[in-house]
Amino acid sequence: MTWLALAAATGAATEAAAENASNAALLEGAILLGVATLFVLLFRRLGLGAVLGYLVAGALVGPYGFALVGGGESKLAFAELGIAFLLFLVGLELHPRRLWQLRRAIFGLGLVQVVATGLILTALIYLTLGFSPAASLALGLPLALSSTAQVLPGLKSSGRINSPFGEKAFSILLFQDLSIVPMITIVAALSRAPAEASAPPGWMMALYTVGAIVVLVLVGRFVVNPLLRIVGRYGERELFVVVGLLTILASAAFMHSLHLSTALGAFIAGVMLADSPYRHEIEADVEPFRLILLGLFFLAVGMVLDINVVLADPLRVIALAAGLVAVKVAVLTVIVRMTGKSWKTGLGLALLLSQGGEFGFLLFAQASDALLIDPAAASLFSAVVTLSMISTPFLMLFARNLEFAPDRDGPPLDDPDQAPGGSALVIGYGRFGQTVAQMLHAVDCSVTLIDKKPSQIELSGRFDTKVYFGDGLRLDLLRRAGAEEARLIVYCIDDASVDAAALKPIVEAFPHAKVLTRVFDRRQLMAIDGSGATGAVREVFESSIALGLMALEQLDIDPRQMEDVEAAFRHLDQTRLDAQMVDGDMAAGMEHRFKPGGGREAASVLEKLRERRRAAKLAKDEAEATG
Repeated sequence: MTWLALAAATGAATEAAAENASNAALLEGAILLGVATLFVLLFRRLGLGAVLGYLVAGALVGPYGFALVGGGESKLAFAELGIAFLLFLVGLELHPRRLWQLRRAIFGLGLVQVVATGLILTALIYLTLGFSPAASLALGLPLALSSTAQVLPGLKSSGRINSPFGEKAFSILLFQDLSIVPMITIVAALSRAPAEASAPPGWMMALYTVGAIVVLVLVGRFVVNPLLRIVGRYGERELFVVVGLLTILASAAFMHSLHLSTALGAFIAGVMLADSPYRHEIEADVEPFRLILLGLFFLAVGMVLDINVVLADPLRVIALAAGLVAVKVAVLTVIVRMTGKSWKTGLGLALLLSQGGEFGFLLFAQASDALLIDPAAASLFSAVVTLSMISTPFLMLFARNLEFAPDRDGPPLDDPDQAPGGSALVIGYGRFGQTVAQMLHAVDCSVTLIDKKPSQIELSGRFDTKVYFGDGLRLDLLRRAGAEEARLIVYCIDDASVDAAALKPIVEAFPHAKVLTRVFDRRQLMAIDGSGATGAVREVFESSIALGLMALEQLDIDPRQMEDVEAAFRHLDQTRLDAQMVDGDMAAGMEHRFKPGGGREAASVLEKLRERRRAAKLAKDEAEATG
């Protein structure tokens, strides 16, 4: 009985401990999300960005603040999945065609910026702050990075991401994101921490890395892409979410099992899907998880930030942050100037990218774990990066003014017809959408094609036409496909259920884009009334008129009479449609149509057209006679 009582007591204590842990986790989660929501809204309102809101919220509730939430290190370890998700989405952006177009900016300008800025900052830290060479390198290289989370959303929301200025900024940020993996490798190679007993030697890790990349690429081509095609046939969005998460987590877990970077695994997973027709669908489905986990990452960074280190010498932190911004501005301005651009363009780009980046927090933490720097130094430089981020919104104001300064080697853009053509999204690539897309291609308009039928996507691929998979009525997918920068969104889908409720949110979300749509019949035309769409075309209206004219021609009707019949029919149809729109009733305006026996209204319209033609002919004859 004693043993039974002891076992029961132990079980009860374990159950109580588990319940207490569960309650504590729920309470901590509520506190974190509540405080984060408050500060993100506040910082957004002040124009300082969400990243700073998360950092400040984490610092306040963490063990160095009000100690409302503990376990910052454990939360940081879990939240690093946000970095993996971010790198996965970066990999998805690496479409081979765009990479080739931007190759010089990415691997030229980006490489020089990272290497030059990183080495200069390393030298300055070594000479002025007394760190060892290895510690200086572990601090200097991360400080060369800029904040993708701050800069890219601003470029996208302002529609400048595809401008020459925006493409240069994107190229540098992209190379910086790519350089994270080599930087992680460098810090690991410099590590003074005892190696894990199960960790392989360095030369074997290099072989593991190459082999793992090959395996991931093969799996992506022969497993993931076929799996996505199967999922696409079912059309279940939930399955796309599952496959996207599975791809990221499985790639990260595979790399972790080999003692390699989980971020590298997620990045390779993104690259192997970059050319997939399902890229936009996966991107839109994964984005919410990336936002949540990345927000948790910044919260955790704020929690482990030792505010006491900052408060002990605030002037030093301010001076280091100002020095960081000044060095990055000077170096990048000179680099851009050396490419032949003007000083104003170089300075504008440098100001835009002058802040420290969010990946610096990850690399500082790794350097601390590697015993290259102490935790106080990691907190100090994390505070420096945070302060430099605070300056970004103000520096962006100057950058925007300098952005539009003309390059001395750039062509003048005085007339609108000299500006580059806008872009368009064509939703639905069946027989209707193919005609629309070809006409847009004829004037060199860049077109993104989207369809949700895997069979149509595969068929188009055989004719060297890239069509992306997705539901073009989803706002998140449209954003991922570039709707915020597009001038046209053309709906060519065969779906009679599309109405004003479906189109109005799209028109409101992308006010700079003209929305045109195909409709099945006049009923659907009435259904989309009030949506704000710029124009709509009934899918068989023009073709049925063309066939009707062909029928009249076969009856040997006089061509002039055929023109009168067509004009009269178009007038009557529009009048009837206007009446139906006003009354909301298909029966309205029934008198405005041709019917057996002619019809009084129709005959009147036709007779007026004939009278107008006779009067025009008579006036022409009189003019010729008097001439």
